[in-house]
This record gives sequence, C-alpha cells and structure tokens, in this order.
Amino acid sequence: MATITFHCNAATNVPAGAESWNIDPTRVRNDAGSGLGFFGAGFGLSVPVGQWQQQTYVTDAAGLEPGIQCSNTRFGDEAADAVSMPNSGMFSGNDATIVGNSGLPNHMAPLNIRFEHETDVEGVRVQNCKMRIFDRQDINDHASGVTTKVYEVRRPNPIKGSFESNQGALKFRGYLGDHEWKVWNDGDDATVADMIFTSSPGSSGLNTSADETLPTGDGTYLNWLTDEGGAHRSTRHDWYVAISASPTEIGSKTDYGMYFTVEYL
Repeated sequence: MATITFHCNAATNVPAGAESWNIDPTRVRNDAGSGLGFFGAGFGLSVPVGQWQQQTYVTDAAGLEPGIQCSNTRFGDEAADAVSMPNSGMFSGNDATIVGNSGLPNHMAPLNIRFEHETDVEGVRVQNCKMRIFDRQDINDHASGVTTKVYEVRRPNPIKGSFESNQGALKFRGYLGDHEWKVWNDGDDATVADMIFTSSPGSSGLNTSADETLPTGDGTYLNWLTDEGGAHRSTRHDWYVAISASPTEIGSKTDYGMYFTVEYL
C-alpha cells in the first residue's frame, strides 16, 4: 500500500544532547483536519497585509488550536533584503538567521512530505511529483486572500549556507539549477499551476544524479547516498519544503490548502 504523509521539523523541544538536523520530523495529523498555520510574532497573532509570516505552527483547520511550532521559512521583504540575492529570495529561520535559498539545510524546512510503499526490498520509483496551493475546494482554484511562495529544499547538510549561490544544494532537483521561489497569487484568473518536485529523491532526500560533484560527507553527515537519478527505487521518498505566506487582505485565511501527487512504478 502506498501512503503520502506530512511531517514538520520542530523548532523547539529538541531532546538533550540531540542534534536538530538528525531528528526525524514529527508527523502532522492531516487526517484529522490538522495542517500548517502561519502567524505573526506569535501563535494567534495576525500577519500584517503585504508582509510574510514570522512563525509557523501545526494547528487545526481553523488555525485556533496550537500544536508543534515548526521551523519557519520566510521570504525576505524588509530592510535586510537590500542584500543582493542570486537565489531570488532569502530564508529567515526561528533563530533569525538569514540564508540564501540554496544554502538552507533540509532540517530547517518546515515541511517534510513523505511517500512510503509497502513492497519488496527493491522499492519503487516516483515521477511526475507535483504540488499545488489551492482553495481547499477545487484544485484548479487559487487560495483566497493569500499569496504563497514555495521552494523545494535539496540540501542534506547540517551547516547553513550564505547569501551566495551554489552553497551545496544537490543538482538533481525538480527545476535544474533553479533556486527561485514558485508563487501562487490570490486573484489569479488562470488555473492553478503545478510546481514540479524531484523524481525519486530517496529516503531522507539522499538520492541524486550521476553528475553530482558534492562529496558524500566528512564522517559526520552525508550529502548523498545514491546517484541513480530518476531510476532510484526505495520504499520511502522524502521531499523538504520551504513555504512562506502573505495575506492580501485582513481576516483569517482558511480557504487555503496544499495538494501533492506522484506517480509510482
């Protein structure tokens, strides 16, 4: 049986002596109407119109009940953004560190999307991996009252990068060489577009392609384990997602959801 589940990288409650980059993300109970909620300076505090969220939590469908506080990724839009960015944006984590898109480690992405299949030891490969941001009613309609930016994080490395490009992100990705945010805008009359994610990323996203030049680690971590590209088979595949939201009008935004689909074979 194949399943897709959603997990969050927690911003707090790291066990004593543990390293946050090496902790398995916590499952989000999306089957119970739970998901990610975006807030201002704290849970329940609104994000000002035209600005981007400062904190991300797991919460209920109405955004009223707090769960785990997640790692936060925010598109930069304030004074510090005057720094030239080859990556078309920047991330601000819960520790206020600002890095370029390609320098963000997997463990700092708030969302881990996980595909699993109960099959033989060879596993399956996945392709046509796609995401949409929609209004929770029709996958062809844009979310109401909010602009969303999404970036697929492909950097299995505990060390944060810098503003510069080429800071260790894997070459094998949904958009080759592209570290820009993908954007969904409220009020767009066009049908919601798909964002393409990496085919067969492997368990913990550690599969890449044969032309990868990154080292496989220094003894404490691995940048990649396999280099089979889209032909890689596994019983589990993981994607890491940075997401940033900005309201276009006042009020809670509950006509807002994410849709993710893959083909497996």
